[in-house]
Amino acid sequence: MNRDPQVQLLLTGNEIMSGDTVDSNSAMIAQRLADIGLSVYRKVTVGDDQALLCRELANIAATADTLIINGGLGPTIDDLTAAVLAEVAGVALVEHPLALAHLEAWCAQRGMPLDAANRKQAQLPAGAQIIDNSIGSAVGFELQLGQCRVICTPGVPSELKLMLDPIVASLAASLARPAQRHILRLQTFGLGESNAQQLINDAIPNWPAAVELGFRAGAPQMEIKLAVADASELALRDHCEGKLRELFGDHIIGEGDTLLAAKVLELLTAKGQTLTTAESCTGGLIASQLTRIPGSSAAFHAGFVTYANDIKSTVLGVKAATLAEHGAVSEQVVREMALGALERANADYAIAVSGVAGPEGGTADKPVGTVWLAWGSAEALHTRCLLWPVERTLFQTMLAAAGLDMLRRQLLGLDSDPRYFSQRRSR
Repeated sequence: MNRDPQVQLLLTGNEIMSGDTVDSNSAMIAQRLADIGLSVYRKVTVGDDQALLCRELANIAATADTLIINGGLGPTIDDLTAAVLAEVAGVALVEHPLALAHLEAWCAQRGMPLDAANRKQAQLPAGAQIIDNSIGSAVGFELQLGQCRVICTPGVPSELKLMLDPIVASLAASLARPAQRHILRLQTFGLGESNAQQLINDAIPNWPAAVELGFRAGAPQMEIKLAVADASELALRDHCEGKLRELFGDHIIGEGDTLLAAKVLELLTAKGQTLTTAESCTGGLIASQLTRIPGSSAAFHAGFVTYANDIKSTVLGVKAATLAEHGAVSEQVVREMALGALERANADYAIAVSGVAGPEGGTADKPVGTVWLAWGSAEALHTRCLLWPVERTLFQTMLAAAGLDMLRRQLLGLDSDPRYFSQRRSR
């Protein structure tokens, strides 16, 4: 009887073992494998110890059909993956011409010489096949080790993400029984995982077993996943999607990997309109999220980070009297910040935010987590005071998302308040 291949992971690096680096790569790999119906049977993390890595690699290769090694491809002395695989395979390390050509092009593009440290990344086990790395210096590679296909990938998450495309496609093509899972991902903001599950339990008590329901909670967005095993069940999946859209409505941002910033830019671009930001407690995070999106210059005009009160006045025109009477964290100040940004950037819409991020600085009247948010156009500018008493970085993350979400809602013509307004209402 045919069976799906057993996939195992070997993660390398002292920084993972010590906790200096949080392992997110294994989750990324597992999620991509799940898209083709494969699961990770076992994963092992080992520090930069060549003897220990050799023993673990040999043990895994004796039982696994596919082994994905993550990390250890770089130019430093503790990057050991190529040497370990060559030792276990009983082959020499050789300078691979394609890996060398990749390194030469990578260095030339950056106007830097190819030194001996970087050239180390072209030393691969004899017989290895190259896996292209379109953004990094170290190519990936694979080698057959007995019955086990060993695939070596970089530890840099952005490089791994791109490299997984051909790897997953190749694994899918090699399956004896190609997986037929059909997955739909819905991106949401303003919903908690437990709250969403309870709402589904109450509204759809007889959820069909054929439709796998999953959640991936994160900050700021939460993903809801619907998956079926065969195309014949797509109609049932679509029915469940419709129920979720009825239930969660405008808390659903979009499908796939849609981000709030990208959705806002998409809506603005479609209307031929522009946005500016005026940020205090979020420190430019909203502008940063917008400018990460390719093509954002079509809709994003300028971002102002006005942290100190005198900068709010000199840069955005916030009146000194307003600051003195109401304080920086006030409706009056965020309105003047937004209006000042709109005028100076000659933009159609603005998002402005000023709050108490903590852990200090709160008062009885304005405790830590208090924030005033403004969004909209000069003719239709809205404000709201929220209380989000969480750790400083999370506070900034969630408030940046809330600002983008409220502008998204305005651009879509949505009038109803989101759930988090009632949950986070300050006054």
